[in-house]
Amino acid sequence: MRDWKGEIEKLKKERNAVILAHNYQLPEVQDIADFVGDSLGLSIEASKTDAQVIVFCGVFFMAETAKILSPQKVVVIPDQEAGCPMADMITAPQLVDLKNRHPEAAVLCYVNTKAEVKAECDFCCTSANATKVVEKGLNSASSIIFVPDQYLASYVSRKTGREFIVWPGYCPIHAAISGEDVERARELHPQAEVLAHPECRPEVTEKADQVLSTEGMCRYVKSSSADEFIIGTEVGILHRLQKENPTKHFYPVKEEAVCPDMKKINLEKVAFALQEMKYQVELPPSIIQKAALSIERMLQFT
Repeated sequence: MRDWKGEIEKLKKERNAVILAHNYQLPEVQDIADFVGDSLGLSIEASKTDAQVIVFCGVFFMAETAKILSPQKVVVIPDQEAGCPMADMITAPQLVDLKNRHPEAAVLCYVNTKAEVKAECDFCCTSANATKVVEKGLNSASSIIFVPDQYLASYVSRKTGREFIVWPGYCPIHAAISGEDVERARELHPQAEVLAHPECRPEVTEKADQVLSTEGMCRYVKSSSADEFIIGTEVGILHRLQKENPTKHFYPVKEEAVCPDMKKINLEKVAFALQEMKYQVELPPSIIQKAALSIERMLQFT
């Protein structure tokens, strides 16, 4: 049996590379990464390193974001077919058409979008900072287009009192979690706190004890006095939660909440990516410049 970990470590040094793994990646991929976290946080960490090569173990829009923030670095994704159904639900031409129909509106896009979509937006946001961006960055906007996640938009609307022009996109994994799933999990684990991601439907977030991003969940669990948690997001995060909190107990709100795209990358593909420098992410300079501006505006308020 090949020593993939050993090969990866050797190649990483030779390439002067940094390996990033999203919280939903396979456990073995998380374990060989230099940084594990959410998509934007990982890209920011990578931009601060001296590494010349970024290996992004996630889905394609995440690797694009890394390229936007580190245009001088080589960014590779070990499986170029690892996509995001929600990011695929809106294109730049569709957003331009929506903007033309609402010329007075400011445009806010979730980070879970393609680079070409970010380039058409005024502000980018994450699930962790969307509320703050609306309250501080877009407080003077008469109207706001929010793309592509209708459920994140719904959650932020409830938190801020702002109405949005919403795109009907969604994450199929989070949208498949139901209020009944939460109720069943509570019956099985009555002492557990329920943590839900804001990409979930309102019927789920309204029943949760806390509504948090993936990084928010990791921080909350560390500081909480509770010992048991029901986790309402993709199940890959349970590996990190258990690893960082070995004495606490974690239960998925829905064991079937598995993103197939997040599971496409394995150790063999990471080794291949470093060996062959594939698959490289390339973006037009004009797209990088415009998309970076929407991210930079967001970071001013978060």
